Amino acid sequence: MPRFLTVLDVDSTLIQDEVIELLAEAAGVRDEVAGITDRAMAGELDFAESLAARVATLAGLPVSVFAEVSERLRPTGGADRLVEVVRSHGGVVGVVSGGFHETLDPLAGRLGLDRWRANRLGVVSGRLTGETTGPIIDAAAKAESLRTWAEEFGIPLDRTIAIGDGANDLEMMRVAGLSIAFNAKPVVRAQADLVVADRELSQVLAVMGLSSR
Repeated sequence: MPRFLTVLDVDSTLIQDEVIELLAEAAGVRDEVAGITDRAMAGELDFAESLAARVATLAGLPVSVFAEVSERLRPTGGADRLVEVVRSHGGVVGVVSGGFHETLDPLAGRLGLDRWRANRLGVVSGRLTGETTGPIIDAAAKAESLRTWAEEFGIPLDRTIAIGDGANDLEMMRVAGLSIAFNAKPVVRAQADLVVADRELSQVLAVMGLSSR
C-alpha cells in the first residue's frame, strides 16, 4: 500500500504554460484569454464561467492543434525528479487540471504519473465546438479527486499533499494534510501551509521532508 499521496495542479505548476493560452494563440485570441485566466486564478471570476468563456473562443480550431500544443508544453524544472523521488519513497502522484485531457494525457504518460484528471473539449467533424464535454474540473472537482484517490489507495487524508498556484486549487489544498503554494498567486500563498517561491519543483521535496538523492 502506498505511504502517501501527492496531488499537483498542472498549468503554471507541473508545467510552465497555461494550455488554454497556447490553444488560444492558435485561434488568434491569446491576449483576451490570458486576461480571463489571470482574473480566474486570482479568484476574481467564477472558474466554470471563465472556462466556458475561454473555451468558446476556440470554436473551429482543428483537432491537429492538440499535437501542436502538446509539443510546446514545458514541464516545470524538477517535475520529473519530483515524481521519481515521491515514488521512490513509497508515494503516488496524481495531477488534476482545469485544462484538458487532450494535452495532459501524453504528458502524464511521459512523466509516469499514477492518476490524472482534466476537462475534455468537444469535437465535431474534426473541429473544436467551443464547449467542454462531461463534468467541469473546477475547485470542488479538484478536492473530490484528491479524496477519491486517497480512498482508492487506502491513504488517510492527513498523509496527502496538495500543490497548486491558483484560487481554484484552494479547496483541494484545504482537504489535504499538507498544502504547498508553488509559483502561487497572493491569495494562495496566504492560505497555504507552506510556500515555495523558487520555480523549481525539486525544491518542494525538501519541504515535504524527502531527500532528493
